[in-house]
Amino acid sequence: MEKDFFVHESSYVDNDVTIGKGTKIWHFCHIQKGAQLGENCSLGQNVNVANNVKVGNGVRIQNNVSVYEGVEIEDNAFCGPSCVFTNVTIPRSHYPVHGIYDKTPIKWGASLGANSTIVCGHTVGRSALIAAGAVVTKNVKDHALMAGVPARQIGWVCECGVRLENNLSCKKCGKQYKETETGLLEIK
Repeated sequence: MEKDFFVHESSYVDNDVTIGKGTKIWHFCHIQKGAQLGENCSLGQNVNVANNVKVGNGVRIQNNVSVYEGVEIEDNAFCGPSCVFTNVTIPRSHYPVHGIYDKTPIKWGASLGANSTIVCGHTVGRSALIAAGAVVTKNVKDHALMAGVPARQIGWVCECGVRLENNLSCKKCGKQYKETETGLLEIK
């Protein structure tokens, strides 16, 4: 039976893994037992997807990223090179957690910049943009633009990724937004 996805010969895929049509897994990756990768994903060099992780459709995970158990990445999200996830709030080697991991949802269309760190137990909202090197230590609202250590909100971004004007309109695609308790919502 011919596969409808690509796995480079240097990568290793455990048993009991689901890989969607059109997904490409490049050099030196490891996809662990129970992981689910959606359709049309791209995993760059040296990506590790841990046990039972769910990755949606159209997700791009760049080089040197480890997606640990407890992280769930929704459709069309982007993980920049060497971005970091954690999955244990209080890591101690002499007090192992044995499979009890904090949940870290990365929502639809969110982008995590190169070398950013997402501390476990926090949600990154829909279409949010985390700047390169930022450290996320709290929940991120939908469409929030976050930067710094620790990350703080410095603006809003459109679904297309462009920083929004003060009137919450996009100069590139013309979308308009309104602010809500959970972030921005597009005005249709």
